[in-house]
Amino acid sequence: MANLNTLSGTYTLDPSHTQIGFIARHAMVTKVRGGFTEFEGTASTGENLKDAKISITIKADSVDTRSEDRDNHIRGGDFFDVENYPEITFESTDVTASGETLSVTGDLTIKGTSKPVTIDFDLVGVAVDPYNNERVGLEGSVVVNRKDWNIDFDVPLKTGGLLVSEKITLEFEISAIKNA
Repeated sequence: MANLNTLSGTYTLDPSHTQIGFIARHAMVTKVRGGFTEFEGTASTGENLKDAKISITIKADSVDTRSEDRDNHIRGGDFFDVENYPEITFESTDVTASGETLSVTGDLTIKGTSKPVTIDFDLVGVAVDPYNNERVGLEGSVVVNRKDWNIDFDVPLKTGGLLVSEKITLEFEISAIKNA
């Protein structure tokens, strides 16, 4: 298998084989999983991750939790406020590798607020598909506090806690294709 430090070139996310999602605890008893259906992203690097850069843009109104009412609520002012903030973005500021783990630090911008996050990705593999495209597969996740991005929807429960957890897990299953 290829080593992260030997990859070089420019790669584009393959949206039909990539998942960008999140998990929130609901009513303190269950998890709600959601994702985004519209996004684009690129990564470029020289060998040994020289000048590595990663950029992702997500259309916030493409949120999908399998519930139209919930999705409409998330699109509104209590959560993403997509009318005023139509995109969620991530721009890397540092990319390093240790073994099969890629550590990406960058600025995550939601609702006009940018905060640094570090996401560790495991290299799943590098392969040439039947169309002669070089593909790189990565999986990673990070836990963030939604309040850091001014997502302050707080409905207290009689039994304690909140209707929607402050801690949100962001999950990434990435398939990127090397540009010709």
